[in-house]
Amino acid sequence: MKILTFTGKTPSEALKKAKLDINYSQMIHIDTKEIQKKSLGREAVYEIIMGLENDSAFNSYQNVKQTTKDERSVTQKSTDVLFDISSAARQISKIADVKDPLYDYQEPKQQSLIEPKELKEIKSEISKLGDKIKIIQNMFWDERAPNLESQIPSEFAEIYRLAYQSGMNKEHVDTIMSMTLEHMPYKMRENSSTAKRYFQTLLRKMVPVRLESVPSGGSKKVIMLVGPTGVGKTTSVAKLAARYSYLMEKKYKVGLVVLDTYRIGAVEQLMQYARMMKLAIETVVDPPEFATALDSLKHCDYILIDTMGSSPYDRKKIEKIYECLDGSDIKHSVDVVLVMPSSIKYEDLIATYENFSSLSIDTLMFTKLDETRGFGNIFSLAYETKKPISYFSVGQEVPEDLVCASSDFLVECLLNGFNRGKA
Repeated sequence: MKILTFTGKTPSEALKKAKLDINYSQMIHIDTKEIQKKSLGREAVYEIIMGLENDSAFNSYQNVKQTTKDERSVTQKSTDVLFDISSAARQISKIADVKDPLYDYQEPKQQSLIEPKELKEIKSEISKLGDKIKIIQNMFWDERAPNLESQIPSEFAEIYRLAYQSGMNKEHVDTIMSMTLEHMPYKMRENSSTAKRYFQTLLRKMVPVRLESVPSGGSKKVIMLVGPTGVGKTTSVAKLAARYSYLMEKKYKVGLVVLDTYRIGAVEQLMQYARMMKLAIETVVDPPEFATALDSLKHCDYILIDTMGSSPYDRKKIEKIYECLDGSDIKHSVDVVLVMPSSIKYEDLIATYENFSSLSIDTLMFTKLDETRGFGNIFSLAYETKKPISYFSVGQEVPEDLVCASSDFLVECLLNGFNRGKA
C-alpha cells in the first residue's frame, strides 16, 4: 500500500484536496489529525492520510503530479484558482482602493483633479472583478440553507454565512433570509455589497431598542438590575450612576440601593463607588425594608438598585427579589433591567430570560461585548422576546465603557465585528 497525505486549514479543506485526486475512489481513509495547533498569528493545519492499495494506482498518481501545467485537468486548475483567490482579492482591493460602503457615513471629498475616463473604467472593472472573487469564495462555503425552499443566490452567500456563524438562531437566519429574498429589489442584487447593505437595513429595523429618557416634572426613575452571577451588575450600576450624575447635560441626584447582601465584596465595592461620587446608599436585607430604603432616597432623581446574583435556576433568590417588587407599600414604578453577558450562546440567553421573566422584565442590558466575536445571539434574543435593549457594556472602565443601545451598533458588530470606536 502507498501512503498519501493531504493538508488544509480544516479537516474538510484537506478532504477536498483528496477528493480532487483522480484516484480518490481507490483510496482508503487511514487517519485525520491536527499537525499544527492554532495560535496567535498562525493558522491550524490538519492532515488527512489516505492509502492506495495497488501500485498501478500509485503510478497513475505519480504521472499526474509530473504533468506540465498546461496538461493538468480542468478540475486541478480550478483548485489552483480557488487557493489563489484570497491573494488575488487582497491585491485587487489594494490596487482599486475598494472600500465597503456599509458604514461610511462621511460625505465624499471633492476631487481636486478630474480622473480620465479610461482610469474610471479600469477602476470600475477591477471593483466588479473583486466582487466576483468574493462571491466565488463564499460559494465554496460548506454550510447551505437546507430549510429554504430555494437555493441561496451566490450574491447572498456572504451575508448568510456571516449571520449563521455569528451565533444567530438558525430559524431566525432562515426566516430573515427568506424575507430578504422575497422583498429585496432585483436591482440591488447586482453585487454582494448592495445585498449586504439591504440585509443590514432589514436587521436594524428588527432590533427593538429603548431610547434613554430622563426624569421630568418632579418624577423620578427607579431602575433595578437583575441577572445571573458574574455578569457585571455592580459595575453596571456604578457606570449608570456616574452617567446620570456627571455625564449628562444635567447633573441628576442619584441614590443607590443594595439587595446583594450575600456577597460582602459586592456591597463594599458599590459603597466605595458611592463615596467617590458622593452618592447616598441604602442596604436592604429583608423585602419589607425595600420600601423604606426607596422612601429614604425620595430626594433623588434616579434610584439604582443592585440585586443579588443568582443562578437562573435558583428560584428561591429570584422569588426574594420578586417579594421586594411586589410589596404593597412601593410608591414608585420600578424599571427592571435583565443584565446578561454577550459571550454565552443563544440557548443559554433564552433560558436565563425565561427564568427571570417572573420579575416582569422591562428592558435588556448586555455586558462583555469586548469579550466575544459573535453577536447574533443578542439579536436573536431581542427578536424572539420583543424586549428592547437599553444599554451595552463594552469594557470594565467606569464610566467610559457604557453606551446607549442602538440597532446600528449591534448590527455592525454582528456583520463586521466589534469596533469600540463605533460604540
